[in-house]
Amino acid sequence: MGGLKSLIIFQLVYITRCMDQLHIVYEWKQLDFEFPTTEARQQAIENGSFIPENNMPMGVEVSGDRLFITVPRWRSGVPASLTYINLKDNSTMSPKLIPYPNWAAHTPRADGKPEIVSPFRIRADRCDRLWVLDSGKINSLGNNTMKFPPAFLIYDLKTDKLLRKYTFPQDQVKDESGFANIAVEDRDCNDTYAYASDTGKPGIVVYSWAKNDSWRITHHFFHPDPLACDFSVKGYNFSWTDAIFGLGLSGPNPDNYSTLYFHPMASYNEFAVSTEYLRNQSVADSNFEAFKLLGSRGPNAQSSASFVDPKTGVLFYSLVNLNAVACWRTTNKDYNMKNQGRIFMNDETMVYPTDIKVDYNDSLWILSNRMPIWMYGKLDPNEVNFRVFYAPVLDAISHTACDITPRSDILDKFVNKIKNVTNKIASKINPNSGAAISPFSLLATLVSSCLIVLTISY
Repeated sequence: MGGLKSLIIFQLVYITRCMDQLHIVYEWKQLDFEFPTTEARQQAIENGSFIPENNMPMGVEVSGDRLFITVPRWRSGVPASLTYINLKDNSTMSPKLIPYPNWAAHTPRADGKPEIVSPFRIRADRCDRLWVLDSGKINSLGNNTMKFPPAFLIYDLKTDKLLRKYTFPQDQVKDESGFANIAVEDRDCNDTYAYASDTGKPGIVVYSWAKNDSWRITHHFFHPDPLACDFSVKGYNFSWTDAIFGLGLSGPNPDNYSTLYFHPMASYNEFAVSTEYLRNQSVADSNFEAFKLLGSRGPNAQSSASFVDPKTGVLFYSLVNLNAVACWRTTNKDYNMKNQGRIFMNDETMVYPTDIKVDYNDSLWILSNRMPIWMYGKLDPNEVNFRVFYAPVLDAISHTACDITPRSDILDKFVNKIKNVTNKIASKINPNSGAAISPFSLLATLVSSCLIVLTISY
């Protein structure tokens, strides 16, 4: 009977694992670039402008046939910090990165500053524009950091031409500033707003496309939680005091504003505020209570990147300590562990999920990059270190707390799976074993095992 219970638990674990619907579509041991010639690549290696082990993918975005990847210049030897690959090219799972919009935009000028300095994350809006949040820092993990003013660079994705560059005003940039994430509210292409999170000095810089102006919003919810600064990833223990990091914008609300969901990296909590209070600095300052605490993700559940799918209203977010990606339906009144779903968890392939996006074809994209190992140890160039995951949103949230399928339908699917597993188990039982097992006892063991698996799976 003990062997039978083990078999049942094994089958249930198999069912649980089958609910992980993400697929690895790209993976790299080390990043490489599409240099003009083989000789140009070799020359870049010899002169130190390309040091393969110093290149770390950080942000991901999809637009049309292109998957964009940012490679911040945290260390020397990064030849291009904004790149893309052609989604139609299926010749390899480890494609070389193509500089965007061209090599010239990443070549330092006389002042040592290229057109694109060091973006962390980017956003393609529905108006065919690519918003690039440029941190302005080169070699920030090295000894000789070069600092340029952070900026928004907005490109036309149809022509790949730079539409506008907006440099952040000096009074909106602090000594400790580090702009790491961007959300774009594009309900009106001529009246678009961009939100940049300052994870170094807690704040949000709000930019108006129509006014070509920006302002800085502050709130104590943007600050790190001192009780959530300890991290542990793949055996590396470290302390991070990163402030507001994750940004996720809902679709337009009935009042034509959106809800911005946000959290500091060093925090277990999720917060929200209507963009009505962000689009005007004086309104934000006089409506302190407009910023809401939604609830907690639970212990050890610090999160970096997040993204809201506007169609399903599902908020996706990383769980960096748990090597996982989770979700919550924004239509759900309560933000608690019970109402949060686990999309994917893997201690090998999902080590440090760094960015999450949903494209305009309703597909979820996730980038993992093992960054803590890269920062505090050394990546093995013989192992796969960087991965891009993909799944249709409805597949990704299927059989989770975020599933928008009617609950009775989900129950029917689960019951059918249980029936199939039960039949397989029954067929493996030796009828001459002398152990009489009734269907009721079998079902009871199955249900008990299921409860155990569901209890320990989160």
